[in-house]
Amino acid sequence: MKSRRPLNKPKLRPDSAGVVLPTRAGYDRWAACYDTDGNPLIALEEPQVDRLLGGVRGLTVLDVGCGTGRHAIRLARAGAEVQALDFSAGMLDQARKKPGAAGVNFRVHDLSEPLPFPAGTFDRVICGLVVDHIANLTGLFGEMLRVCRTSGWVVVSVMHPAMMLRGVQARFRDPETGQEVRPASQPHELSDYILAAARAGGVFDHLSEHRVNEELARRLERARRYLNWPMLFVMRLRPGKVES
Repeated sequence: MKSRRPLNKPKLRPDSAGVVLPTRAGYDRWAACYDTDGNPLIALEEPQVDRLLGGVRGLTVLDVGCGTGRHAIRLARAGAEVQALDFSAGMLDQARKKPGAAGVNFRVHDLSEPLPFPAGTFDRVICGLVVDHIANLTGLFGEMLRVCRTSGWVVVSVMHPAMMLRGVQARFRDPETGQEVRPASQPHELSDYILAAARAGGVFDHLSEHRVNEELARRLERARRYLNWPMLFVMRLRPGKVES
Protein backbone atom coordinates (compact mmCIF):
# COMPACT_ATOMS: atom_id res chain seq x y z
CA MET A 1 0.00 0.00 0.00
CA LYS A 2 1.30 3.46 -0.88
CA SER A 3 1.92 5.78 2.03
CA ARG A 4 -0.15 8.94 2.25
CA ARG A 5 1.09 12.43 3.01
CA PRO A 6 -0.51 13.67 6.27
CA LEU A 7 -3.34 16.03 5.36
CA ASN A 8 -2.45 18.55 8.06
CA LYS A 9 1.17 19.05 6.94
CA PRO A 10 2.27 21.77 4.48
CA LYS A 11 3.88 20.60 1.26
CA LEU A 12 7.54 21.39 1.71
CA ARG A 13 9.98 21.66 -1.18
CA PRO A 14 13.21 19.82 -0.34
CA ASP A 15 16.38 21.90 -0.42
CA SER A 16 19.99 20.88 0.00
CA ALA A 17 20.00 22.55 3.41
CA GLY A 18 16.42 21.94 4.51
CA VAL A 19 13.04 23.06 3.21
CA VAL A 20 11.74 26.20 1.54
CA LEU A 21 8.34 27.58 2.50
CA PRO A 22 6.33 30.44 1.01
CA THR A 23 7.60 33.63 2.61
CA ARG A 24 4.58 34.31 4.82
CA ALA A 25 4.35 30.71 6.05
CA GLY A 26 8.09 30.64 6.70
CA TYR A 27 8.00 33.77 8.85
CA ASP A 28 4.90 32.60 10.69
CA ARG A 29 6.88 29.51 11.70
CA TRP A 30 10.04 31.49 12.46
CA ALA A 31 8.20 33.93 14.74
CA ALA A 32 8.49 31.91 17.95
CA CYS A 33 12.30 31.80 17.85
CA TYR A 34 13.19 34.82 15.69
CA ASP A 35 14.46 36.92 18.59
CA THR A 36 16.40 34.15 20.32
CA ASP A 37 18.32 32.24 17.64
CA GLY A 38 21.48 34.37 17.76
CA ASN A 39 21.28 35.67 14.20
CA PRO A 40 24.53 37.54 13.46
CA LEU A 41 22.91 39.52 10.64
CA ILE A 42 20.59 41.24 13.12
CA ALA A 43 23.49 42.00 15.45
CA LEU A 44 25.38 43.57 12.54
CA GLU A 45 22.37 45.47 11.19
CA GLU A 46 20.78 47.20 14.18
CA PRO A 47 23.66 49.59 15.01
CA GLN A 48 23.90 50.63 11.35
CA VAL A 49 20.18 51.34 11.16
CA ASP A 50 20.23 53.42 14.33
CA ARG A 51 23.19 55.43 13.05
CA LEU A 52 21.46 56.22 9.75
CA LEU A 53 18.09 57.03 11.31
CA GLY A 54 19.59 59.47 13.78
CA GLY A 55 17.53 60.93 16.61
CA VAL A 56 13.82 60.14 16.30
CA ARG A 57 12.28 61.85 19.33
CA GLY A 58 9.13 63.66 18.25
CA LEU A 59 9.26 62.22 14.73
CA THR A 60 6.79 60.01 12.86
CA VAL A 61 8.33 56.69 11.78
CA LEU A 62 7.04 53.87 9.58
CA ASP A 63 8.56 50.40 10.01
CA VAL A 64 7.92 48.47 6.78
CA GLY A 65 8.08 44.71 7.33
CA CYS A 66 8.48 45.14 11.08
CA GLY A 67 8.56 41.44 12.01
CA THR A 68 8.65 40.99 15.78
CA GLY A 69 8.93 44.75 16.31
CA ARG A 70 12.66 44.80 17.03
CA HIS A 71 13.10 48.24 15.42
CA ALA A 72 9.60 49.61 16.01
CA ILE A 73 9.51 49.16 19.78
CA ARG A 74 13.04 50.50 20.24
CA LEU A 75 12.19 53.61 18.20
CA ALA A 76 8.96 54.17 20.13
CA ARG A 77 10.92 54.03 23.37
CA ALA A 78 13.25 56.66 21.89
CA GLY A 79 10.29 59.02 21.55
CA ALA A 80 9.04 58.37 18.01
CA GLU A 81 5.41 57.96 16.94
CA VAL A 82 5.62 54.59 15.18
CA GLN A 83 3.43 52.77 12.68
CA ALA A 84 4.53 49.22 11.86
CA LEU A 85 3.44 46.87 9.07
CA ASP A 86 4.00 43.17 8.39
CA PHE A 87 2.10 40.45 6.51
CA SER A 88 3.02 37.69 8.97
CA ALA A 89 0.39 37.37 11.68
CA GLY A 90 2.79 35.15 13.64
CA MET A 91 5.50 37.81 13.71
CA LEU A 92 3.01 40.51 14.74
CA ASP A 93 1.66 38.29 17.52
CA GLN A 94 5.17 38.11 18.95
CA ALA A 95 5.63 41.87 18.55
CA ARG A 96 2.44 42.69 20.43
CA LYS A 97 3.53 40.57 23.42
CA LYS A 98 6.71 42.56 24.02
CA PRO A 99 7.16 45.25 26.68
CA GLY A 100 6.68 48.62 25.03
CA ALA A 101 4.47 47.26 22.22
CA ALA A 102 1.60 49.48 23.33
CA GLY A 103 3.58 52.44 22.01
CA VAL A 104 3.43 51.11 18.43
CA ASN A 105 0.48 50.75 16.07
CA PHE A 106 1.03 47.31 14.52
CA ARG A 107 -0.97 46.43 11.40
CA VAL A 108 -1.18 43.47 9.03
CA HIS A 109 -0.27 44.54 5.50
CA ASP A 110 1.00 42.82 2.36
CA LEU A 111 3.88 44.82 0.90
CA SER A 112 2.89 43.84 -2.64
CA GLU A 113 0.02 46.31 -2.13
CA PRO A 114 0.31 50.14 -1.84
CA LEU A 115 1.17 51.37 1.65
CA PRO A 116 -2.01 52.46 3.49
CA PHE A 117 -0.93 56.06 4.18
CA PRO A 118 -1.17 59.41 2.39
CA ALA A 119 1.87 60.91 0.70
CA GLY A 120 4.37 62.69 2.94
CA THR A 121 3.12 61.16 6.21
CA PHE A 122 6.42 60.14 7.84
CA ASP A 123 9.70 61.76 8.85
CA ARG A 124 11.50 58.42 8.68
CA VAL A 125 10.76 55.15 6.90
CA ILE A 126 12.70 52.01 7.75
CA CYS A 127 12.66 48.67 5.95
CA GLY A 128 14.94 46.22 7.74
CA LEU A 129 15.96 42.86 6.22
CA VAL A 130 12.86 42.64 4.04
CA VAL A 131 13.60 43.55 0.41
CA ASP A 132 15.30 40.23 -0.39
CA HIS A 133 11.75 38.79 -0.26
CA ILE A 134 10.19 41.40 -2.56
CA ALA A 135 9.68 40.69 -6.27
CA ASN A 136 8.61 44.22 -7.30
CA LEU A 137 11.42 46.27 -5.80
CA THR A 138 10.67 49.46 -7.73
CA GLY A 139 7.07 49.37 -6.54
CA LEU A 140 8.01 49.05 -2.88
CA PHE A 141 10.76 51.69 -3.05
CA GLY A 142 8.30 54.00 -4.77
CA GLU A 143 5.74 53.54 -2.02
CA MET A 144 8.26 54.11 0.77
CA LEU A 145 9.48 57.28 -0.90
CA ARG A 146 5.89 58.42 -1.50
CA VAL A 147 4.91 58.27 2.17
CA CYS A 148 8.17 59.91 3.33
CA ARG A 149 8.32 63.69 3.75
CA THR A 150 10.79 65.51 1.50
CA SER A 151 12.66 66.57 4.64
CA GLY A 152 13.01 62.96 5.78
CA TRP A 153 14.66 59.80 4.56
CA VAL A 154 14.18 56.10 3.97
CA VAL A 155 16.64 53.59 5.48
CA VAL A 156 16.79 50.12 3.91
CA SER A 157 18.90 47.17 5.05
CA VAL A 158 19.19 43.75 3.42
CA MET A 159 21.31 40.63 3.61
CA HIS A 160 24.22 41.19 1.24
CA PRO A 161 23.69 39.24 -2.01
CA ALA A 162 27.22 37.88 -1.61
CA MET A 163 25.81 35.61 1.10
CA MET A 164 23.95 33.64 -1.58
CA LEU A 165 27.34 32.73 -3.03
CA ARG A 166 27.85 30.89 0.25
CA GLY A 167 24.46 29.19 -0.11
CA VAL A 168 22.97 31.44 2.57
CA GLN A 169 19.61 33.18 2.60
CA ALA A 170 17.08 34.02 5.32
CA ARG A 171 16.74 30.81 7.35
CA PHE A 172 16.28 29.32 10.80
CA ARG A 173 16.44 26.02 12.61
CA ASP A 174 12.95 24.88 13.62
CA PRO A 175 13.20 24.19 17.38
CA GLU A 176 10.50 21.52 17.19
CA THR A 177 11.82 19.49 14.26
CA GLY A 178 15.49 20.50 14.15
CA GLN A 179 15.09 21.09 10.42
CA GLU A 180 16.42 24.15 8.64
CA VAL A 181 13.58 26.21 7.11
CA ARG A 182 14.01 28.97 4.53
CA PRO A 183 11.24 31.48 3.79
CA ALA A 184 11.29 31.97 0.01
CA SER A 185 13.69 34.72 -1.11
CA GLN A 186 14.31 36.59 -4.35
CA PRO A 187 17.73 36.25 -6.10
CA HIS A 188 18.46 40.00 -6.22
CA GLU A 189 21.90 41.52 -6.78
CA LEU A 190 23.23 44.83 -5.43
CA SER A 191 22.50 46.47 -8.76
CA ASP A 192 18.85 45.42 -8.51
CA TYR A 193 18.41 47.28 -5.23
CA ILE A 194 20.26 50.38 -6.41
CA LEU A 195 18.49 50.60 -9.77
CA ALA A 196 15.07 49.99 -8.22
CA ALA A 197 15.60 52.80 -5.72
CA ALA A 198 16.81 55.14 -8.47
CA ARG A 199 13.93 54.28 -10.79
CA ALA A 200 11.50 54.95 -7.94
CA GLY A 201 12.87 58.50 -7.67
CA GLY A 202 15.14 58.09 -4.66
CA VAL A 203 18.16 60.30 -4.11
CA PHE A 204 21.01 58.35 -2.54
CA ASP A 205 22.36 59.78 0.68
CA HIS A 206 24.30 56.70 1.86
CA LEU A 207 25.37 53.28 0.57
CA SER A 208 27.51 50.87 2.57
CA GLU A 209 28.51 47.21 2.78
CA HIS A 210 29.37 45.58 6.09
CA ARG A 211 31.48 42.52 6.82
CA VAL A 212 31.69 40.19 9.78
CA ASN A 213 34.63 41.25 11.92
CA GLU A 214 36.47 39.48 14.73
CA GLU A 215 34.50 41.27 17.45
CA LEU A 216 31.18 40.00 16.09
CA ALA A 217 32.61 36.52 15.58
CA ARG A 218 33.67 36.44 19.25
CA ARG A 219 30.19 37.46 20.39
CA LEU A 220 28.25 35.12 18.10
CA GLU A 221 29.87 31.85 17.10
CA ARG A 222 27.52 31.53 14.12
CA ALA A 223 29.23 34.57 12.60
CA ARG A 224 32.73 33.08 12.60
CA ARG A 225 32.25 31.04 9.45
CA TYR A 226 31.58 34.33 7.60
CA LEU A 227 34.56 36.24 9.02
CA ASN A 228 35.56 39.07 6.62
CA TRP A 229 32.71 38.16 4.27
CA PRO A 230 30.13 40.82 3.22
CA MET A 231 26.93 40.12 5.16
CA LEU A 232 24.93 43.39 5.11
CA PHE A 233 24.04 46.12 2.60
CA VAL A 234 22.50 49.38 3.78
CA MET A 235 21.17 52.43 1.94
CA ARG A 236 19.61 55.75 2.90
CA LEU A 237 17.41 57.59 0.42
CA ARG A 238 15.66 60.94 0.20
CA PRO A 239 12.52 61.50 -1.86
CA GLY A 240 13.55 63.05 -5.16
CA LYS A 241 10.28 64.78 -5.92
CA VAL A 242 8.60 67.65 -4.11
CA GLU A 243 5.36 66.66 -2.39
CA SER A 244 2.26 68.02 -4.11
